[in-house]
Amino acid sequence: MTYTSVDALQRTLADTIFIYAADRKKAAGRALGTLVEIVTYYTLRAWDFRDHMVIERSLPEFANPDITHNVEFSLHPILWRASHTFAPPSLPLTASKLRKAVPALARIHATVVSKSNQLLSSDGLVRNACVLAEDNLGPLVANVTASQEDNCEVTICHLHCHPFAIFECKRVGVEEGMRKGPQTIEKAKQGAYVARSVSSLQKIRSRSGRVLGVIERSDGTLFSKPYDQILREVVDGRDADLLADFILTIGVVSNHGNWFTSDNHNKELKVLAHSYDWLLFLTDEGLGQFIQCLLLKPTPELAAARAAFLASYSGKSGRNRFTKVQVDVAADAALRRYFSQHETEVETWFNVIAPKHQTLRQLRDDLGKLRRKNWRNILRP
Repeated sequence: MTYTSVDALQRTLADTIFIYAADRKKAAGRALGTLVEIVTYYTLRAWDFRDHMVIERSLPEFANPDITHNVEFSLHPILWRASHTFAPPSLPLTASKLRKAVPALARIHATVVSKSNQLLSSDGLVRNACVLAEDNLGPLVANVTASQEDNCEVTICHLHCHPFAIFECKRVGVEEGMRKGPQTIEKAKQGAYVARSVSSLQKIRSRSGRVLGVIERSDGTLFSKPYDQILREVVDGRDADLLADFILTIGVVSNHGNWFTSDNHNKELKVLAHSYDWLLFLTDEGLGQFIQCLLLKPTPELAAARAAFLASYSGKSGRNRFTKVQVDVAADAALRRYFSQHETEVETWFNVIAPKHQTLRQLRDDLGKLRRKNWRNILRP
């Protein structure tokens, strides 16, 4: 069955998966939001950005550190990276155990976020981008690279606190049975505010309506050009003065039903498109295809992920085993394989709203360029 809208998918999930919930449609809607985040996270992993990633990090506004905003995914320069294999692993793998086992961690004088923070729990729950500690340079983040009964390979990265890119996921639109969505414009405004306030590259609009970009150099002079042009110069160039406080902002938006499309923009979508450097539209067809393969017409390759989803949304008490932060270890392995093996297909699920006439391949290339910058020199005190 082909679903013509996310609303149709939401109704199907409400009537099949969430029959236990008091408000089945709301429960299904929340799960859809989680699935959008899952698609975004594992797409970034397929693009090989796992070791650069922090999840739900508090990010200060540019030149205004008193105000911070949580962002869903931030990509940071790697200061150093180390690997360690626990054979056999003594579960749970906590921050305290990792610090004792990895010499590089023991040498760092950092504030421990939580000694009991578990990278891998005794019941097979893995914490993605597990923050172990933080020093004045940035967070120490651990990820499970591979896990088996007799060994567990862990990668630890010391990341710089200043990201080179952020991703945020937004579901906006009008739900079935409502004439308007009073909260959706507020969601869009909130996302727009964060997108426009965290980077040194500022957007201004001329009297003619043209969008210009402005960056203040370290000597106090203003560098300004048409926005698309200055954005391209910053990403492609090696000018440390322009890169030092720059953050590429990316929004990922999905909608309720046919309320808008990538070609038919409503107010909320326009607000977001005018604020993020890149705005991606996760299409109804793309999200629908993933849900079909995961839940409605499950494929064997996603069996472990489906089991984790159903265990998390059974109406019974217990920890959620299917989120961007914590996920069942077998589900994680299945999702990583799926998004890696279907990488080209998954990329067709996204349409680029902004910048105009650009492609997802260009965004991926831009993120790669930013990753390869000499951040040690750019971000030195």
